[in-house]
Amino acid sequence: MVDARPLPFRPATRDDVPAVVALLADDDLGRAREGGDLAPYLAAFDAMAAEPGNTLFVAEADGRIVACYQLVLISGLSLSGTRRAEIEGVRVAADRRGQGLGAQLIADAEARARAAGCGLIQLTTNAARENAARFYRRLGFTPSHIGFKKPL
Repeated sequence: MVDARPLPFRPATRDDVPAVVALLADDDLGRAREGGDLAPYLAAFDAMAAEPGNTLFVAEADGRIVACYQLVLISGLSLSGTRRAEIEGVRVAADRRGQGLGAQLIADAEARARAAGCGLIQLTTNAARENAARFYRRLGFTPSHIGFKKPL
């Protein structure tokens, strides 16, 4: 039986990158787009770590990483200069889904965003991730915008 107690989230270290990559690759979309070479992921982690307000967080259980998310703090002029937080790369290990860990993850991100002076938290999810969209709606997110992406 899985322990249902809340798990603490902590900033990730470079040593956590392989486990996070495994989480990112652990679904149909991820398997098709994540690679096996860790070098680009480690370079990306180093770049993130050098950017103020850009942090990868992880939660551990039973000696392994079971959830992750990236939080990026963004200052801007819109909405009367409201600072916002962007959540990216949300993943929960397949065997831990449906046990409240995702809600804990979002609550952790929201608490960190509030502490950083953010008045808005936002995220995007792939349109194919219907379960994720339902989950975010349940937590109070509204699909208020249409997102666009373009490879460069």
